[in-house]
Amino acid sequence: MEQRPFHLAFPVADLEETRRFYKDILGCPEARSTPNWVDFNFYGNSISAYLHPEEAKRQIPSNLVDTTDSPKKIPVRHFGVILEWKEWEELANRLQQKGIEFIIGPIVRFKNRNGEQITIYFNDPCGNVVELKAFRNPENRFTPFEDDYA
Repeated sequence: MEQRPFHLAFPVADLEETRRFYKDILGCPEARSTPNWVDFNFYGNSISAYLHPEEAKRQIPSNLVDTTDSPKKIPVRHFGVILEWKEWEELANRLQQKGIEFIIGPIVRFKNRNGEQITIYFNDPCGNVVELKAFRNPENRFTPFEDDYA
Protein backbone atom coordinates (compact mmCIF):
# COMPACT_ATOMS: atom_id res chain seq x y z
CA MET A 1 0.00 0.00 0.00
CA GLU A 2 1.32 3.43 -0.91
CA GLN A 3 2.30 5.58 2.07
CA ARG A 4 0.41 8.84 2.33
CA PRO A 5 0.94 11.74 4.72
CA PHE A 6 -1.55 12.00 7.55
CA HIS A 7 -3.26 15.04 9.05
CA LEU A 8 -4.02 15.55 12.73
CA ALA A 9 -5.65 18.49 14.51
CA PHE A 10 -5.28 18.89 18.28
CA PRO A 11 -6.17 21.46 20.95
CA VAL A 12 -3.68 23.85 22.55
CA ALA A 13 -3.96 26.51 25.23
CA ASP A 14 -1.27 28.86 23.87
CA LEU A 15 -0.35 29.21 20.19
CA GLU A 16 2.94 31.07 20.75
CA GLU A 17 4.20 28.47 23.22
CA THR A 18 3.12 25.76 20.78
CA ARG A 19 4.97 27.48 17.93
CA ARG A 20 8.19 27.65 19.96
CA PHE A 21 7.95 23.97 20.91
CA TYR A 22 7.16 22.49 17.49
CA LYS A 23 9.44 24.86 15.51
CA ASP A 24 12.40 25.42 17.83
CA ILE A 25 12.54 22.15 19.76
CA LEU A 26 11.14 19.55 17.35
CA GLY A 27 12.30 21.38 14.20
CA CYS A 28 8.92 21.36 12.44
CA PRO A 29 8.53 24.19 9.90
CA GLU A 30 5.44 26.34 10.30
CA ALA A 31 3.00 26.39 7.39
CA ARG A 32 -0.28 28.33 7.30
CA SER A 33 -1.76 30.02 10.33
CA THR A 34 -4.49 32.33 11.60
CA PRO A 35 -4.95 33.88 15.04
CA ASN A 36 -6.78 30.65 16.07
CA TRP A 37 -4.64 27.85 14.59
CA VAL A 38 -1.24 27.01 13.16
CA ASP A 39 -0.17 24.23 10.78
CA PHE A 40 3.21 22.50 10.98
CA ASN A 41 5.12 20.14 8.71
CA PHE A 42 5.55 17.24 11.17
CA TYR A 43 8.17 15.17 9.35
CA GLY A 44 6.21 15.20 6.10
CA ASN A 45 2.79 15.08 7.76
CA SER A 46 0.33 17.87 8.46
CA ILE A 47 -0.53 18.74 12.05
CA SER A 48 -2.75 21.63 13.12
CA ALA A 49 -2.72 23.17 16.58
CA TYR A 50 -6.10 24.75 17.33
CA LEU A 51 -6.51 27.30 20.10
CA HIS A 52 -8.97 25.74 22.55
CA PRO A 53 -7.75 26.20 26.14
CA GLU A 54 -10.58 24.23 27.78
CA GLU A 55 -10.10 21.13 25.62
CA ALA A 56 -6.31 21.34 25.97
CA LYS A 57 -6.63 20.93 29.76
CA ARG A 58 -8.44 17.57 29.61
CA GLN A 59 -6.76 14.68 31.40
CA ILE A 60 -5.35 12.07 29.01
CA PRO A 61 -6.08 8.51 30.22
CA SER A 62 -3.41 5.82 30.07
CA ASN A 63 -3.54 2.09 29.43
CA LEU A 64 -1.34 -0.67 30.86
CA VAL A 65 0.53 -2.37 28.01
CA ASP A 66 3.60 -4.52 27.48
CA THR A 67 3.02 -6.61 30.59
CA THR A 68 5.33 -9.30 29.21
CA ASP A 69 8.41 -7.09 28.83
CA SER A 70 7.87 -4.36 31.38
CA PRO A 71 4.57 -2.74 32.33
CA LYS A 72 4.21 0.78 30.98
CA LYS A 73 1.23 3.08 31.20
CA ILE A 74 0.97 4.33 27.63
CA PRO A 75 -1.12 7.50 27.18
CA VAL A 76 -4.18 6.40 25.21
CA ARG A 77 -4.39 9.59 23.16
CA HIS A 78 -1.06 10.35 21.55
CA PHE A 79 0.41 10.95 18.13
CA GLY A 80 3.88 10.67 16.73
CA VAL A 81 6.20 9.85 13.92
CA ILE A 82 8.38 6.92 12.91
CA LEU A 83 11.96 7.96 12.19
CA GLU A 84 15.07 6.17 10.99
CA TRP A 85 17.10 4.79 13.94
CA LYS A 86 19.97 7.32 13.66
CA GLU A 87 17.58 10.24 13.17
CA TRP A 88 15.65 9.07 16.26
CA GLU A 89 18.87 8.96 18.33
CA GLU A 90 19.84 12.47 17.23
CA LEU A 91 16.40 13.92 18.00
CA ALA A 92 16.10 12.12 21.36
CA ASN A 93 19.52 13.49 22.35
CA ARG A 94 18.52 17.01 21.26
CA LEU A 95 15.30 16.80 23.30
CA GLN A 96 17.24 15.68 26.38
CA GLN A 97 19.74 18.52 25.91
CA LYS A 98 16.84 20.98 25.74
CA GLY A 99 15.46 19.62 29.01
CA ILE A 100 12.38 17.84 27.65
CA GLU A 101 11.13 15.39 30.28
CA PHE A 102 10.13 12.02 28.88
CA ILE A 103 6.97 10.35 30.20
CA ILE A 104 8.32 7.00 28.97
CA GLY A 105 11.70 6.10 27.62
CA PRO A 106 13.95 5.95 25.97
CA ILE A 107 12.99 2.29 25.95
CA VAL A 108 13.34 -0.60 23.51
CA ARG A 109 10.03 -2.40 23.10
CA PHE A 110 9.52 -5.89 21.66
CA LYS A 111 13.26 -6.67 21.85
CA ASN A 112 14.35 -9.46 19.48
CA ARG A 113 10.80 -9.71 18.07
CA ASN A 114 9.01 -8.51 14.98
CA GLY A 115 8.42 -4.83 15.54
CA GLU A 116 11.44 -4.17 17.80
CA GLN A 117 11.47 -0.42 18.31
CA ILE A 118 12.99 2.31 20.41
CA THR A 119 10.56 4.93 21.66
CA ILE A 120 10.04 7.99 23.80
CA TYR A 121 6.85 9.72 24.91
CA PHE A 122 6.70 13.33 26.09
CA ASN A 123 4.22 16.18 26.46
CA ASP A 124 4.08 19.30 24.37
CA PRO A 125 3.54 22.51 26.39
CA CYS A 126 -0.25 22.01 26.36
CA GLY A 127 -0.18 18.40 27.53
CA ASN A 128 -0.60 16.66 24.17
CA VAL A 129 1.44 13.46 24.18
CA VAL A 130 3.95 12.96 21.37
CA GLU A 131 5.68 9.66 20.60
CA LEU A 132 8.85 9.34 18.56
CA LYS A 133 9.91 5.85 17.56
CA ALA A 134 12.25 3.99 15.24
CA PHE A 135 12.10 0.35 14.18
CA ARG A 136 15.20 -1.84 14.32
CA ASN A 137 14.05 -3.42 11.03
CA PRO A 138 11.69 -0.95 9.31
CA GLU A 139 10.56 -3.63 6.85
CA ASN A 140 8.91 -5.46 9.80
CA ARG A 141 6.86 -2.45 10.85
CA PHE A 142 3.57 -4.18 10.02
CA THR A 143 4.67 -7.79 10.54
CA PRO A 144 2.58 -9.63 13.18
CA PHE A 145 4.26 -11.15 16.23
CA GLU A 146 5.50 -14.67 15.56
CA ASP A 147 3.83 -15.92 18.78
CA ASP A 148 1.16 -14.80 21.24
CA TYR A 149 2.16 -11.52 22.84
CA ALA A 150 0.45 -10.78 26.12
